[in-house]
Amino acid sequence: MGIYTQAPTKTYPFDRVFGPEADQAMIYNDVVQPILEEVIQGYNCTVFAYGQTGTGKTYTMQGDLTPSVTGGPCADAGMIPRVLSRLYQYLETSVADYSVKLSYVELYNEELRDLLAPEMSAPAGSAQPMAGSGKRGVLIQGLEDTPVKDFNHAIALLRKGSHRRQIAATKFNDHSSRSHSIFTITVHTKETCSKGDEALRVGKLNLVDLAGSENIGRSGAENKRAREAGMINQSLLTLGRVINALVDQSPHVPYRESKLTRLLQDSLGGRTKTCIIATVSPAKCNIEETLSTLDYALRAKSIRNKPEINQRMT
Repeated sequence: MGIYTQAPTKTYPFDRVFGPEADQAMIYNDVVQPILEEVIQGYNCTVFAYGQTGTGKTYTMQGDLTPSVTGGPCADAGMIPRVLSRLYQYLETSVADYSVKLSYVELYNEELRDLLAPEMSAPAGSAQPMAGSGKRGVLIQGLEDTPVKDFNHAIALLRKGSHRRQIAATKFNDHSSRSHSIFTITVHTKETCSKGDEALRVGKLNLVDLAGSENIGRSGAENKRAREAGMINQSLLTLGRVINALVDQSPHVPYRESKLTRLLQDSLGGRTKTCIIATVSPAKCNIEETLSTLDYALRAKSIRNKPEINQRMT
């Protein structure tokens, strides 16, 4: 008679866990709305989606960009359109003097591309990350922030950029993102305080859709697709090494080994408030990748950033 031994269980403590029944509005209200409020107060914040290819990162961050009958985001709209809608609702009713600027870049095969450039004639790689000074973090040389007047203008730019992103079909996903993308909203507000002074605040929100980690053998990637997957996995491995170095308080953090980690430098161990949305598959055949994603997110949860408010009085 055999002895039945139960498989070992591992517990992962996270702030929130959303099951298959969770909708976009629930995730936005619980996770992203409080972060937007911090941005309006003048903090730099980052939300990034990380996980295996095909588990819903782009759906979560971008979702359906078709407007609802009322003109706002539809039920399947992701975090970016919901943030833009709520931001303009707040600014138009509560703040007398404000400006909003957007940028949208993709990192494809370790080359940066401005997705909002007037013409895509600029060669890939013409935009480069470089060190910023003081509170400005990492700047991208050659990248122009685009002033945006209202929600409809912002959505039009988001659509334009998302159409230009590199996608391809794999066995896991008909529209697999082959690049990492970073959509950045910069909000300047000016408010008059009770003493007559003016408070100038600058908040920045980076909404990052990472390309999915991929088992090349299982996804059926060949030739160009396999090279893309290799570059994606390499940048994600570097991101993992950066996270480990920060958690272990290593004297050297390898930010410069990948443009992805260079761009996310301030979000990892810097002045930014950062939230990771880890997407996982419910399928048993993906258990290895699921555990890898959860381990990755758990390590990242141990990083301690030092946020500072961007405000000055005049």
